[in-house]
This record gives sequence, structure tokens and C-alpha cells, in this order.
Amino acid sequence: MKIFITGIAGFLGSHLAKRLEKLGHEISGNDTLIGGELSNLDNKKIKFHNVDCCDLNKMTEITKHVDIIYHCAATAHEGLSVFSPHIITKNIYQASVSTITAAIKNKVKRFIYCSSMARYGNQKSPFLEDMKPEPVDPYGIAKVAGEETLKVLANLNDMEWNIAVPHNIIGPYQKYDDPFRNVLSIFINRNLQNKPSIIYGDGNQIRCFSYIDDVIYCLEKLALDKKINKEIVNIGPDEEMITINEIAKIVSNVTGFNGDPIYVLDRPQEVKFATCSADKSRKLLNYQTKTTLKDAVIKTCDYIKQNGVKEFKYHLPVEIINNKTPETWVKKLI
Repeated sequence: MKIFITGIAGFLGSHLAKRLEKLGHEISGNDTLIGGELSNLDNKKIKFHNVDCCDLNKMTEITKHVDIIYHCAATAHEGLSVFSPHIITKNIYQASVSTITAAIKNKVKRFIYCSSMARYGNQKSPFLEDMKPEPVDPYGIAKVAGEETLKVLANLNDMEWNIAVPHNIIGPYQKYDDPFRNVLSIFINRNLQNKPSIIYGDGNQIRCFSYIDDVIYCLEKLALDKKINKEIVNIGPDEEMITINEIAKIVSNVTGFNGDPIYVLDRPQEVKFATCSADKSRKLLNYQTKTTLKDAVIKTCDYIKQNGVKEFKYHLPVEIINNKTPETWVKKLI
């Protein structure tokens, strides 16, 4: 089949592209390279378009004759969205609507929307798919708006759809020089430079982390299994819940860094407890956690070592600066 992936040069998109190409599908996709790297696409059979999802005319052109679209593209900066709501929501909601519209114009058979745990907000965890979304920040609001728009337009135009809700995905090819997101990779990149981890708040925020290989085959099934349609599915482990303090200790042990973390003021609107139930993905997608968190950290660390540590690039503007804006971003302290 002909499969198109938005954000194809990013962390999730590039892994997905290479896996689906190995399965014999014809793969193409687009990326603006805000959060992706062309080096992530080391397969000449994959067709790349340097096109912004927000450009409807170009998206319509490059998605002609496509059977399936995965919408992975996003400025996935939940914390930053409180202080840069314009650019973040533009690259979430407007980008989603444009891509969905292009898909419908081209009579795409199925659309896979990659959402976020931000959809659940501050509800009691573990989060279940049948909970009413209650996002607490512009990023989560834009993600949910994209979901709802997809349902309306796809149902009206007979396009199949599924919505994937991955846990925090980690592994090789994740961008590790972005100071605004990817907490694990930030910790590793800093520790390998003999710099302490920087933790917002008390560090008792609880999360689950997914290794990329444990997520990809579930996304495959959401696209390729004809019996799975109109489903919202959490994808990721619910066995190894961990605090940010604990993940910092694991990273310190793996990298060999001996210093203590630095604690700074917490980030406004950050959800304290964010874990999901994986029961539905186990039943529907045969999800299994095959990679332990410790092994996932080691593999991610090995990738960063192999590619070399990097200085952090403040590549996105902070639009709202006041006494609530983290100093780590305003003063570029990371």
C-alpha cells in the first residue's frame, strides 16, 4: 500500500517509515525539520517532502493516490505551549485540519492520528480511553480539537480513522538538543556533559516511558488491521510507573554522572500524575512491554554517545515572558 507519514523525519515518524518500508509498503512523507533530522531517514526508498502540514495546497498535492495517512507531525511541546501558544497550537491544530482536509480531498482510505496523554489532563490515573478529555494546556486542547475534527470530517466523508495515544516514547533518534521537551534525553545529554539534571518542582511527578520498538508494531496494526476502526487506544507500559526523581537517578547511574540534580520552580499547568492503562491495547493490539525501562535508558544513552553530545538549541520563540515563565528558558540555562 501507499502510506504517507507527516513528521516523517522526526523520532516517531522515521521509525514508523523504516518499519513499514521493510514490510513492503511504498512510503512517503513530509517534515519541516523543526523537530526532525534528515539523517533519521537513511533509506533512499522513502520519499521525502520538505512541506509544512499547514499548507493545504501542497499537502493535497503530495498526498494524491495515498491509501493511508499517519499524522505524526507536531510541535510536541506541552509545557512550552503555556508560554508559546500561538506557534504550538498552529503546528498542532491547523496542521491537523489541513492534513485531514487533504486526506478527504484525495479519498484516503484510513487516517491514523497520533494524539497525546495531554488529552486526559489532571484526571485520576491510570487514564482510560473512555474518559472525557479534560486537557489543561494549549497543547492538549489543540490535540483534542484535532481528534474531534477528525471524527466529524472522517465520519461525514466515509474515511476510516483510529487515534493512537502513546505514552512518553523514548529511544534512538529522539531529539536530545531540544531544551523544551524530552525529559529523559535532556537528562542524558546534560549528564554526559558532566552537568546535573534539572528538575522542575519536587520531582515527584509520576510518568511511564515507552521504548520506541514496543510502540511501532501497535501503530502498524492500527493502520493495517481492517477490523480495527474508529478506536482510541493508549499505547505504552503501565507496569513501570516512575517519578522524575527516580528516572534522574537511573540516568545518572547509566551515564556515570555522580552529581545531584538541580531543582527549579515547577512549570505552570504541569500534570502531576500521568499514567495510562494499557488494557485496551493488550486486547486490541496484542501490546506487550518487551523492553524494560532500564534497558530503554541504556539504548537511548548509547545512541546519544554514538552521535555525540550537543548544545541545546532554543529553536522556538518564547512568546509570553513574565514571572511565571521558567528561567531555564528565558535565560537559556539548560
